[in-house]
Amino acid sequence: MHEHRTYWIESLSRIAGPVLNALAGRRLKELMPVEAHSEDRAQCSHLEALGRTLAGIAPWLESGGREGEEGRLRETFAGLAREAVDAATDPASPDYMNFSEGTQPLVDAAFLAHALMRAPGELWERLDERVKRQVIGALKAARTIRPWFSNWLLFSGMIEAFLDRAGEGGDPMRIDYALRQHEQWYLGDGMYGDGPEFHWDYYNSFVIQPMLIDIVEQAGRRYPEWEAMREPVLRRAGRHAAVLERLISPEGTFPPIGRSLAYRFGAFQLLAQMALRRELPESLEPAAVRCALTAVMRRMLEAPGTFDADGWLTIGFCGHQKNLGEGYISTGSLYLCTAVFLPLGLPADDPFWTGEAEWTSRRLWSGGEAPIDGALYG
Repeated sequence: MHEHRTYWIESLSRIAGPVLNALAGRRLKELMPVEAHSEDRAQCSHLEALGRTLAGIAPWLESGGREGEEGRLRETFAGLAREAVDAATDPASPDYMNFSEGTQPLVDAAFLAHALMRAPGELWERLDERVKRQVIGALKAARTIRPWFSNWLLFSGMIEAFLDRAGEGGDPMRIDYALRQHEQWYLGDGMYGDGPEFHWDYYNSFVIQPMLIDIVEQAGRRYPEWEAMREPVLRRAGRHAAVLERLISPEGTFPPIGRSLAYRFGAFQLLAQMALRRELPESLEPAAVRCALTAVMRRMLEAPGTFDADGWLTIGFCGHQKNLGEGYISTGSLYLCTAVFLPLGLPADDPFWTGEAEWTSRRLWSGGEAPIDGALYG
């Protein structure tokens, strides 16, 4: 196994292990600290930890290695994940989670739905019928929450897209609103606005483009207008992935721009997703993307203070920097960083995991060659 894949799996285990082990034992609320600036975050932080963790590791659970040490670990984590889903949605569980009070549960019900979409075999089909009914009830409970006029429309859309897949009557109006409104918010050159106004941040990768892709691919077949969105959505995603790759410096850093920096390398979810889909732009060599993402992971994971003494993530960008946590950030929020692990769903012999290559900025800043960058029109 390539040493980078080993490092990724070790990192995944280090981040996701505390969440899934505690929740499978129905002790997450007892064991997970809730670091936040607002006391009310405890009402939703646990669902954040579950939904975001599973959304990131789902492709590995579904399609990761089946042999040897990795295969055994993957099978263990898949079992823990199913127990975790049961614990979170069982009304008799001490870890029963809030899916309807306040507004935040809509966000993380959507991340849970996204995880189920990304690993339908391991995280949905292998659930007991009792647990499936619990999950459907929990996701439908989130329908009472009105999304903000922003990327939040996609949270409603994602839940409905999964309900559609599960044969539970996904609401086409919520899906249609999310897709059509984001088409209106497309600004050009692979970038969507997060609502009517543009602001610099990583939400095109944290949420917008990954969810657009999977909603369109799941639900697009229902209406020709939705299906027609698939090609431009993927073309724009390819351009934005190329931009993200160029933002990674030769040293494995990236600009600390915008809100939610405490999601750390979750900022590269879209780049990771396009690698998983084997749809990186022609200008990007898969091995170079792997090397770039690994460099970022090392810079952040190995910064002192990233984890507390019990192995839970702390608020920060590079280490423990609680001041970087907005009012909506808490311990559970931080697990969006697992989105970088999406390519672990590729087999170990895939070109992404084989060979060595330098990413764009590393080549250029060392005097090497790289393709000329160009904007996407249309």
